[in-house]
Amino acid sequence: MGRKWNNIKEKKASKDANTSRIYAKFGVEIYVAAKKGEPDPESNRALKVVLERAKTYNVPKAIIDRALEKAKGSGDENYVELRYEGFGPNGSMVIVDALTNNVNRTASDVRSAFNKNGGNMGVNGSVAYMFDTTAVFGIAEKSTDEVMELLLAADAGIRDIVEEDEEVIVYAEPDQFHLVQEVFRNAGITEFTTAEIVMMPQTYVTLPPDAQPQFEKMIDVLEDLEDVQQVYHNVEFED
Repeated sequence: MGRKWNNIKEKKASKDANTSRIYAKFGVEIYVAAKKGEPDPESNRALKVVLERAKTYNVPKAIIDRALEKAKGSGDENYVELRYEGFGPNGSMVIVDALTNNVNRTASDVRSAFNKNGGNMGVNGSVAYMFDTTAVFGIAEKSTDEVMELLLAADAGIRDIVEEDEEVIVYAEPDQFHLVQEVFRNAGITEFTTAEIVMMPQTYVTLPPDAQPQFEKMIDVLEDLEDVQQVYHNVEFED
């Protein structure tokens, strides 16, 4: 399971590194999380999760601070959380999470991205049941045994621990995100290559060579949409 998540994150990171759009999206997500509760991560757990993920994507502090100040001040923008589900070729499944202040625009953009790139929208619930909400942490330069010993002692709701390319990937129950984070920090581990709550597919598919480019284009188009925050799928890309 570890390699599959790494492959997906590496694909996203290589593309996101070439654009500042990812920072703008984090700005919106931080603002929305802060407006839902207190703009203080110590008392707002949803905000704390977003900020931890932003850190692993190297979001500049200035952008984080601007979003928090906006939430503390007169910011009155209203965003709606939306989830779209759809299909690609060969049994591939896609989940699109969005934050938008214009529902009609977002729905139209997401539908167009599917339809123009060999996919199609599904009804609510048609795909999500094949994914599990999962807390994922990546830790560099630690052994699997060392990490396992820490987490098992804390009864931290661990689903799996995988060592891959000098990195340990920990999969945990989503409601244990903060406990896992606390266990690591108490052990002196404060830097993560990944720290987020994601939708993990229960099974993966590999597309035939002629179908993969179009699917990748569909994912790229969806991720580039202004209102889309996250895109999850069950395709294991081949190098």
